[in-house]
Amino acid sequence: MTDRPTPSARPARRLLLVHAHPDDETINNGATMAKYAAEGALVTLVTCTLGEEGEVIPPELAHLAADRDDTLGEYRIGELAAAMSELGVSDHRFLGGPGRYRDSGMMGVAQNEVPGCFWQADLDEAAGLLAEVIMDVRPQALVTYDDNGGYGHPDHIQAHRVALRGYELAAGQGHRVDRVFEICTPRSAVEEGFARLAAAGEDFPFAGVATPDDVPGVIDDELVTVSIDGSAYTDRKISAMRAHATQIAVDGPFFALSNDLGQPFSASECYRQVRGDALAGARPGAMADDLFDPGPEAGTLAGAGAADGSAS
Repeated sequence: MTDRPTPSARPARRLLLVHAHPDDETINNGATMAKYAAEGALVTLVTCTLGEEGEVIPPELAHLAADRDDTLGEYRIGELAAAMSELGVSDHRFLGGPGRYRDSGMMGVAQNEVPGCFWQADLDEAAGLLAEVIMDVRPQALVTYDDNGGYGHPDHIQAHRVALRGYELAAGQGHRVDRVFEICTPRSAVEEGFARLAAAGEDFPFAGVATPDDVPGVIDDELVTVSIDGSAYTDRKISAMRAHATQIAVDGPFFALSNDLGQPFSASECYRQVRGDALAGARPGAMADDLFDPGPEAGTLAGAGAADGSAS
């Protein structure tokens, strides 16, 4: 599943992403991952569950679902491997190993209470497993969700908590990640994307149309720290999204999840820094364009929490 470099062979730049389910990484960060991998950085993905509770889009694969064969998680391991191949990412791992934590389902469902689900995981135990990965990889940049998990999914919220606690634990063990980023979408990008969607008219390929409220992690533009232009990696991101066929349908510049509500595709991916050293472009009204840029005046990011990684 992975090709892990020895410590002596680590690339100079190392990026760690913490996600809840297979497909989350590609939708949110596919172009970013492809860009840095192509540039020679070590890109490491940690996925916290197998996504066993996901809904299945292709009718011929409906039998995989949790209420039928309950084999979707195993199938999604293969989808994730195929997607990572498209993005050029060779180091992808499941937190604690495949199946250590089960998908918890959407917030408020009975699956939230199932023993062994990620929502019920002991925080320090799960974060300790992530700290082991951090100590192995020694990344300078860590990416995960905001404290609402983007849209309130319990596994996304838990992934945020585990990422920040893992950051703290690793700092205590001798490796402080330089910067921690939360995935976000600037409000202007949402407006532009849905303007494109509205202009599609009769050519729109999906049964329904999403709304800006369906987009996770929307924040005001001035709160965005980094904007990655992934346009050169559009084809790779689209191919990786297609690899997650049980969860994503892609048609032209649009995609839909199992709700069949079309959304605009984007290869521009944005981040808000919440821990660590300031970036050169992290100034009001001026987004940086690199997760690794150290900036001329490194220091604690004002208003983003203590440098020792106090939880948000």
